[in-house]
Amino acid sequence: MADRFSLKDHLFNAETVATLAAEYAAGVPGFDADRFTRETLAGFPERELLQRLDWMADCLEPHLAPDFPTMAEQLEAAMPPALDPSLRDDDFGRFIHALPGIMAVRHGLQDHRDRALDLLHAATRRFSMEFYIRPFLNHWPEETLARLAHWAEDDNYHVRRLVSEGTRPKLPWAKAVTLSTDQTIPLLDRLHGDPTRYVTRSVSNHLNDITKTEPDLAMDRLQSWQSEARQSEKELDWMTRHALRTRIKAGNPRAMAMLGYDPAARLSCDVTIAQPTVRIGDALAFSCRIEAAKKTPVLVDYLIHFRKFNGDTSAKVFKLKQAVVQPGKPLVLTKSHRLKGDATTFTLFPGTHLLDIQINGRVRATTEFELVAP
Repeated sequence: MADRFSLKDHLFNAETVATLAAEYAAGVPGFDADRFTRETLAGFPERELLQRLDWMADCLEPHLAPDFPTMAEQLEAAMPPALDPSLRDDDFGRFIHALPGIMAVRHGLQDHRDRALDLLHAATRRFSMEFYIRPFLNHWPEETLARLAHWAEDDNYHVRRLVSEGTRPKLPWAKAVTLSTDQTIPLLDRLHGDPTRYVTRSVSNHLNDITKTEPDLAMDRLQSWQSEARQSEKELDWMTRHALRTRIKAGNPRAMAMLGYDPAARLSCDVTIAQPTVRIGDALAFSCRIEAAKKTPVLVDYLIHFRKFNGDTSAKVFKLKQAVVQPGKPLVLTKSHRLKGDATTFTLFPGTHLLDIQINGRVRATTEFELVAP
């Protein structure tokens, strides 16, 4: 059996630490690369991914000047060349280059705000500083937002992306920020017309976060951007779909309409399950037949209402098909959904389960099946 992939070992290992040590040895006079490498690797086995980053910072700290302004100069001197500015997407950088962000928060947040923000500006061109700008937003909101407003016009797209990504209300893995949408939306207004997909994806993800608490605000903004025509129609269409994905999954009627799907469309739907009893570990096979009297765009999802340990149920939504139903030409869709018994994040329990077919945000057909132990 093959060894299971380990992200922490892929990102932090002897090779990546040696690369980092060589960069600091070249940029910081007297840096003891062998000692740093030895101490860093010795502490990796008992630490998880993000803990390894903090540990690397712990090991680096004794090699740097104790006063932050000098430390910041050393950190900048050791930085590798900036990421390729000619690219437009998916150039995140390497996790080993997050250390300046950690040091900026540890040693610059309280007493060296402006110098620390300068350091983050330089560092984010090597690795995204989205985690490390957030303590500054919480501690110095007005001053940091003013800096971000300036960075929204930066020549480097990594810096512009940081403005959106660092202020996201629900950034994965990150600490919360105490900002209101009134404070962050103006930044998105500046960025939505950006020519770089890396930036517009972040803007869309930021809006998707907002849809979870203030959906109408996010949809209002998307519609106002359409009227401004600062972004190409094709890109703004993509941004709209990406920003509304959570509301689409939830069947929000306004979001459906914005993407061209009529929740009240006149159509019929039948669903058939191949076997009424399915064992855990096997596949649920089903088909559905959709008919419409006129040409009708459809977004078809299916929901499985999984039984929980206490007998309650919880529905999960899965994508099935995006299509157009033509009159007199039924759309027949089939699916085989494996009901994994060995999933690490979700436990299946035997019992009666419901299957819904959702079209343009509305449940149009429902049936049930019995899930039994393997």
